[in-house]
Amino acid sequence: MNSLTAASASHANPSPDTGSTDWTRFLAHFLFVLAAWTVFIKYLFPIAFAMAEGEPLTRWIYWDLWPVAHVWLGWALLSRPPWTLALAIAMAAVEIAIITTLFWLFLSDPEWSIWRSNWFVNKVFVLACFVLVLATALLRPEQLGGQGGRSRKKFSSMTSGEPR
Repeated sequence: MNSLTAASASHANPSPDTGSTDWTRFLAHFLFVLAAWTVFIKYLFPIAFAMAEGEPLTRWIYWDLWPVAHVWLGWALLSRPPWTLALAIAMAAVEIAIITTLFWLFLSDPEWSIWRSNWFVNKVFVLACFVLVLATALLRPEQLGGQGGRSRKKFSSMTSGEPR
C-alpha cells in the first residue's frame, strides 16, 4: 500500500488514540457553526436592531455563555483530551434537557415574533446537534474518547486472551 492510500485509510478510520474521525470533525464544525450563528442571533442582530431603534445596545440581548461551551466541546472533539467523552455526554444531556423544557414551555403558548422565531429555529439546530453528539457518545464512544478508546482496547485484549 502506498503512503497516500495508507494516509487516506488512517484518515477515514483512525484508531481511537490517534485523532478525530470524519464524523467527529463534522460534529465539531457543526458546533462551531452553531456558536457563530448563536452569537449573531443572540448578540449582533439585537445590537444592530437596538442601534437602528435608538435603544440601549443591550435592550434585546439575553446573556449566556452557551456559544463558548459549544466552541469548547468542538475543540475537545478535535483535540480529544481524555475527558472528551464525559464532557460530550454531560453537555449533550444538559442541552437536551434545557431545550426540550424550553420547547414545552414555548409551544404551550407560542409567540412567533422575529425574536422568538429566530430563537426557536436556532434551538432546533442546537437540539439536533446535541442529539447527534449524545447518540455518538452512547453508541460509538470510541469516536469521542481519547482515554475511552484506550480503556476499551485494553479491556478487549484482557478478555480475548491476547497479550497486553
